[in-house]
Amino acid sequence: MNISKEIASVCTYCGTGCDITGVVKDNKIEKIYAQADGYVSRGKLCIKGKSGYDFVSSPHRVRDVRVKKSFIEKNFNQMPQELQARSKRLKSIDDVWYSGNYEFSTSLVAWKLSQIKNKYGRHSFSAMGGARTSCESAYSLQKFARTTMESPNIDNCARVCHSPSLTGMRQTIGEGAATNPFDDIFKSEFLLVIGSNTTEAHPIVANRMIEAVRNKTCEIAVMDVRQIQLHKYASIEAIIPFEANLLILNMIAYVILKEELYNKEFIEARTVGFEDYKNQILNDKFANPEFFKQLKGYEELSETIPTIARAYATKKSMIFWGLGITEHLDGSYAVMAITHLALMTGNIGKAGAGLMPLRGQNNVQGACDVGCLPYYAPDYQAPQEIGLMTPDAVEAMIDGKIKSLYVMGEDFTHIHPNQNKVHKALENLELIVVQDLFMNDIASKADIVFGVKSAYEKTGVYINAMRRLHLSQPLVECEMPDDWEVLRDIEHKLKGEFSYETSEDIWEDIRKDAPNRFSGASYLKLIKNRSRGMQWPVGRTDTPTLHLEDFRTKDGLGRFKYHQYALREQVKKVLHNEKRETFYLTTGRTIVHYNNAAQTMHSDTLLSKHDEDVLQISIEDKDKFKSNRVILKNKYGETSILNIKFVKTLKSGTMFCTFHHAASNINYIFGDECDELIKTARFKSVEVEVIPV
Repeated sequence: MNISKEIASVCTYCGTGCDITGVVKDNKIEKIYAQADGYVSRGKLCIKGKSGYDFVSSPHRVRDVRVKKSFIEKNFNQMPQELQARSKRLKSIDDVWYSGNYEFSTSLVAWKLSQIKNKYGRHSFSAMGGARTSCESAYSLQKFARTTMESPNIDNCARVCHSPSLTGMRQTIGEGAATNPFDDIFKSEFLLVIGSNTTEAHPIVANRMIEAVRNKTCEIAVMDVRQIQLHKYASIEAIIPFEANLLILNMIAYVILKEELYNKEFIEARTVGFEDYKNQILNDKFANPEFFKQLKGYEELSETIPTIARAYATKKSMIFWGLGITEHLDGSYAVMAITHLALMTGNIGKAGAGLMPLRGQNNVQGACDVGCLPYYAPDYQAPQEIGLMTPDAVEAMIDGKIKSLYVMGEDFTHIHPNQNKVHKALENLELIVVQDLFMNDIASKADIVFGVKSAYEKTGVYINAMRRLHLSQPLVECEMPDDWEVLRDIEHKLKGEFSYETSEDIWEDIRKDAPNRFSGASYLKLIKNRSRGMQWPVGRTDTPTLHLEDFRTKDGLGRFKYHQYALREQVKKVLHNEKRETFYLTTGRTIVHYNNAAQTMHSDTLLSKHDEDVLQISIEDKDKFKSNRVILKNKYGETSILNIKFVKTLKSGTMFCTFHHAASNINYIFGDECDELIKTARFKSVEVEVIPV
C-alpha cells in the first residue's frame, strides 16, 4: 500500500514565494498546505497556492515534443539526409502537429538555429523567458543566447512589469530590489501602498498588513485609481486620477520639504544632490497639492496628500508598490520619486522602514539576478554587448533582422502589448521554439514545442520579491526534461560546452558569475535553510535588510534625481474641463488567476471562479450603456466582446478589466506607448472607444 508523503517546497505562483507542503500519494499531489511556522506563508496560502496544483496532472499537459507539420514540409529539402530520414518516421497527432522524438527534435532545432545564424548573422537570434522557471534554467537561457548563439538579445517578463523598479532604484540607491523582509510590516508604524492591489496580487503580504492594522501597530495609506479591498483597512485612503503617480509622489515630497519634515542628518551623511532636488520641487508648479483644487472630482486630494506626507515623514515607514506604478510612461521616474521620499526622511536602511516593489511572477527577481536582461549579465554586471529589449526585438522581427525566437515560459503573444504588431512580427520568423507546460497561445504559433517539468516536478532555486532564495524540491516524479536540460541538449549539438548533469552544477556556475549575491549560497546551505530561506546577498550569512550603512552605488551614497510631472491624459482633460466621449481603462489581476492563467486555467477549482474577463464600469456611467456587452477599440486594435459589470469602486469615465484570458484580446488595445527609459508598456492607462454589441 502506497503511503502519503509530505514534501516541503515553494509555491509556483506569485512573487511572494510562499513555503508549501505537498501531500503526495501514488505520485500525485493530493493536497497543498502551509506549515503554521512557515517563514513566508505564516501558515496561510491564497486560493492559488492552496488549490491550484491540479494543473500538474492535467490531461492537457504537453508531455512530448511537438513539431509543426508545415515546418517539416517547408524545411525538408534543406535538411541533412539523416534528419530527412528521421522526419519521415514522425507520428501524426492531428492536422497540424507531429509528435517528435526528443533526440530528433533537439537535433532539428540545433540544425535550424545554425542555418539561420550562418545565413543572417548572430544577431538574428532572440530569447525570451525565465521568470516562470528556476534560476538555473533562467541562467541557462541567457548563457545559451550569449555564448552559444553569440547574441545579446535576451529578455524576460520583467519588461512588462518591474523593469522600471529596477531602473529607478538602481539610479538612486544602486540596487533594484526590496530592501526589507515582509515581516518588517510588523515593525513599521506607517505603510504607504500605491499602485498595488495587494489583496488580489500578493494576498499573503496583504495578510500581514491587515493583521498589523488590526493589532494597531501601524497605519496604512492606500492610493489607487479605484476602490480596492485594502482601502477598508486604510486610515488614509485616496482615489487618484489615471497617470497621476509621479504628480502625487512629487507632491508628497513638496509637503515634506515645505514643512521641513526631512531628516537633515541622514541626508547630509548618506546622500548627494539634495539641495538641487529641493529647489526644483519647491519651484515646480505641479508639485503643490493645492493643484488638485482645480480638478473636479479630485479636490479632496489637496488635503489628503499633505496628511499622507506628514504621516510618512514622521513615522517609521515603508512604501509598497506594484504595476500600478511601473506600467506607465513615467514608471521609472515614479520609482525614483518613491526612493526620494525614503532618502529625505531616512526611511531606509533599518528594520521596519524601506522600499518594497511587489514582484509579480514567482522567479522574476531571480531571472533578472542571473542575467535574463539585455543590458545586464548575471549579478547586474555590464554584458559584453547590450541586446534588444522586447519591444525593439519585435521591431527587428518586422524588419527581418531577427529570424529565430526561443521562448521559455514567456507568454509572448498574450501578456505583451500591441498584439497585432507582435503577431505580424512572428510571421517573419523562420523558427520559433517554445518550452512550456501547455499549448498556450505562443506554443500554438511555434514550430517546435518541448513539454517540460513544472515547478512541482523539479529541483531549483527561486527568488521571491524580498530577495529570498528558496531551494525547491520536486513533489512528484516526472520523466520530462527540465528547461535547462533541453537547452543543454541542444547546446551539445552546437558547441558542446554545457557540461551540466544536475541543477546544482548550474548553480555552482551562478555562484561564480554572480558572487555579490550568491557566493555563499551553496545547495547545502540552502537545504539547511529550506524552511526560512536566505535573502541575498549571501556570504557567510544572509542579508535581511539592505543599505544598513551605505547604498550599493559606487560611492555608497543615495542620489536625488528630480523629474517633473508632464501634464497629460485624464488629468489634462479634467483640468481643462474637456468633454469626454471615451473612457480610460486600467487592467489588473484577480486573486484566483496567475498572470495569463497558463497554469490556473487548468485548475478546475480556479477556472470555475473566473472563466472570463469581465469589464467593470462605474455605476455612475450606467445610463450611457444600453447593452451589457461591448467591444473596446482604439487605433491599435480592439478587444473581443466583453460582458459588463457596473460597480461602485470606479469613478465616472474609468474602467477596469482583468487580462487573464487570451480570448479577451485585452492586450490588442495597448500600443507602443511605454516608459521612456526602459520600454515597459503603459498597461495601466489607455483611452478607449466603446462599441456596444
